[in-house]
Amino acid sequence: MRMLANWVLSAVAVWLLPYIVAGIQVHTFTTALIAALAIGFINATLGLLLKVVTFPLTVLTLGLFWLVINALMLEVAAALVPGFEVHGFLAAFLGAIVLSLVNMVLRWLVKPAVEGN
Repeated sequence: MRMLANWVLSAVAVWLLPYIVAGIQVHTFTTALIAALAIGFINATLGLLLKVVTFPLTVLTLGLFWLVINALMLEVAAALVPGFEVHGFLAAFLGAIVLSLVNMVLRWLVKPAVEGN
């Protein structure tokens, strides 16, 4: 149940992105669901590999390079999911930051209800 709730919350965060960051488009909520699934899968596979390989650079930049990696993963997800578009690296960079923050806030708001089940 918790995994399903996290997926829906991530989809809501993706759905809200175009309203906050210019240069990102999500056509339907179904697209947001698929994009959230793709972002999670990319994070778990390619993202993990990139974070391990670029760990020295991440330490050198005090963790700021992870924002670049997250932006690249958002662009990869946009390339894979039809109806989810990211126009430019700046939109991906800002979108990755906003997506993380919105996801965090949504999970914080829903956390008591999800833990009760």
